[in-house]
Amino acid sequence: MKQIKNNTITFIGAGNMARSLIAGLIEDKSPLSIRISDPSTDQLQAIKKIWPSIETFADNAQAIDGADIVVFAVKPQIMQAVCEPLQTIIQAQAPLLVSIAAGVSIDNMSNWLGSNALPIVRCMPNTPALVQSGMTGLYANDRVTPEQHDLAESILRAVGSTLWLADEDKLDAVTAVSGSGPAYFFLVMEAMQEAAQKLGLTAEEARLLVLQTAFGASKLALESSDDAAILRQRVTSKGGTTEAALKELMDGGLPELFDVALKAASDRSKALRS
Repeated sequence: MKQIKNNTITFIGAGNMARSLIAGLIEDKSPLSIRISDPSTDQLQAIKKIWPSIETFADNAQAIDGADIVVFAVKPQIMQAVCEPLQTIIQAQAPLLVSIAAGVSIDNMSNWLGSNALPIVRCMPNTPALVQSGMTGLYANDRVTPEQHDLAESILRAVGSTLWLADEDKLDAVTAVSGSGPAYFFLVMEAMQEAAQKLGLTAEEARLLVLQTAFGASKLALESSDDAAILRQRVTSKGGTTEAALKELMDGGLPELFDVALKAASDRSKALRS
């Protein structure tokens, strides 16, 4: 894995995801130069208060000047407006470009930046990156060198795990599974907590039981070589309480419902980039 040390990295946008990536990189103690650009003075002051060594800019072009890596951490709907004024400096320097803007294709970025010869990595992280436990799908165009490939992975691995994809279109599936996925688990937790309270537990009792159970189940699955189906079978005794609960969930069409739900998310992801 290529180390990111001794590189200059510029973040365009000072929102939560940019801050998470910066926190992960700094915690990793990599000796690199970090810059960040944002139109909000309040955002930049907040960054400076936490990390005094980071250079802050209100002008994106100034922040990019001399950078080895540029991370676009802005909302998808403003990506075109952010990219187009940077055509000249981006083409002159040709830094590695990393985008975490959902639904913005590499072709769109290339068009907005005025060149299809730029090295671009498109990423789909998720919100657990905020606590360095994220999952990110990545796709690189053919202009990305092996060294740049490793640099992009180093950035995203600072906030969790990564998965490289050979097909950009698969990022729509990644969006449906891991990008939107935390909300599915939050919904399950919410439903379990409400059901637990109906069984007589207090709100705090229900919350602790559900959240620790969710954490433990995930940890058990991550540390096991067995798939989820095997793990489920191991905790399901014949004629027991777990079997009774799972029967209701299966009879209620839970697997089929997830098929429909993830397809809806994937279809929406495709529509957003069309």
